[in-house]
Amino acid sequence: MAVASLSICFSARPNLLFCNFSPRPKIFVMAAMSEDPIREWILTQGKATQITKIGSVGGGCINLASHYHTDAGSFFVKTNRSIGPAMFEGEALGLEAMYETRTIRVPKPHKVGELPTGGSYIIMEFIDFGGSRGNQAELGRKLAEMHKAGKSSKGFGFEVDNTIGSTPQINTWSSDWIEFYGEKRLGYQLKLARDQYGDSAIYQKGHTLIQNMASLFENVVIEPCLLHGDLWSGNIAYDTNSEPVILDPACYYGHNEADFGMSWCAGFGESFYNAYFKVMPKQVGYEKRRDLYLLYHYLNHYNLFGSGYRSSAMSIIDDYLRMLKV
Repeated sequence: MAVASLSICFSARPNLLFCNFSPRPKIFVMAAMSEDPIREWILTQGKATQITKIGSVGGGCINLASHYHTDAGSFFVKTNRSIGPAMFEGEALGLEAMYETRTIRVPKPHKVGELPTGGSYIIMEFIDFGGSRGNQAELGRKLAEMHKAGKSSKGFGFEVDNTIGSTPQINTWSSDWIEFYGEKRLGYQLKLARDQYGDSAIYQKGHTLIQNMASLFENVVIEPCLLHGDLWSGNIAYDTNSEPVILDPACYYGHNEADFGMSWCAGFGESFYNAYFKVMPKQVGYEKRRDLYLLYHYLNHYNLFGSGYRSSAMSIIDDYLRMLKV
């Protein structure tokens, strides 16, 4: 099937946290603390006595990203002047859930709130990134450890709905993974494609696949694991000690294999998978399910970026319908 060019992959999650940058200093206008909740938090709960510089962080086209330099360390801040705090609350809850597993490094979220002039913000730990892509085996091992440690007694879903790119991601709890993935992931994207493009063909074929995909999960025990949800190259980095860092998540609890759904845009190599499966052993039928998890992200790219991704999504659907003989 066709694979998107790397430049298009880099537009998939536009609100990225890129910390290895050359900051462009802003003129910092002192404001009353009540008028600037970001400054207020940094100078109280952030334990700083002064903000020495604010630098812009490149890489985002939905949110404005900034690096706050203070005498108590650095903070990473994202703001959005047009939306409320729900999107950042979802991001913060995902970051906190991953952080609490104490497995793979993620930026610790500190504060989400509303801006007094409209919009919202999130303050989090600033991580200095190194220049190297680091060790893929270590990334695979630590991702598997997160999947192993992060479990939910509530089933499949998450505490709140969040976003995948700018697409809503519905996370209502379910005890049945096949039902959850069919309705809340594939079904939701198929409906968007029908409503946005009038694409009844992909909608109908996609639903035929959903109705018949249960056989792909025979003899598989599926536990609700904490997933990053959008693990592509732009959301993976390495710190100055070459330790892997994952960021900008679309977290939920699901089948661990679903976290490979963006592998076509992540560059995972053999060492990554070998290390991963040493911690989380490969389950029967894994190869047959692999493209099913790619499909969600191809559909999302179709809905976000247009018809260039339709053929890849339709090719996966058609291949499964032939395999399942329906």
